[in-house]
Amino acid sequence: MNKVWIAVIGVLVIGLGVYGYTSNKKEMAMTEQKAMEEKAMMEKKAMEEKAMMEKEKTGGEAMMKKDGATMEKKDGAMMSDKGSYVAYSPEKISWAKDGGKVVLFFHASWCPTCKALDSDLKAHLSDIPAGVTILDVDYDKSTELKQKYGVTTQHTLVQVDASGNLIAKWSGGNTLSTIVDKLK
Repeated sequence: MNKVWIAVIGVLVIGLGVYGYTSNKKEMAMTEQKAMEEKAMMEKKAMEEKAMMEKEKTGGEAMMKKDGATMEKKDGAMMSDKGSYVAYSPEKISWAKDGGKVVLFFHASWCPTCKALDSDLKAHLSDIPAGVTILDVDYDKSTELKQKYGVTTQHTLVQVDASGNLIAKWSGGNTLSTIVDKLK
């Protein structure tokens, strides 16, 4: 009987040890992800603050250089003379005027392929072609936009004109180059 209890206690100790180890690994991975996100936000905030200080010095539009691209503050977003990737707001659709190209990226935070494209876009901000604006649309909160453009799955991209009319729609692609290749 004692051997049975010793075996049960041994299994419990081993099970708790394995559970503790895997929980700790998951917690460490989440902490690393959170740290990376915080670092990206801090870098963006620092860039915006630097641009605002430059604006105060020059009295003009906030301008600065990043990876060889001129960055400018416009409508609350950092714009690049090489293009931009910014959060959606309705007035930004008008950036498609005068030959500009605007793409709505219906992005869900829980979607792995959305995360992959989002990461690639952020890593290649200075490679976005001049006049191209990619607007990050929250898939979970943008019901009206999804209905307007017939979007039924996350990771859908919709190119629109300055009036918000659909030009092209596609799903998939995990790189900036796939977006640029599909532009009309």
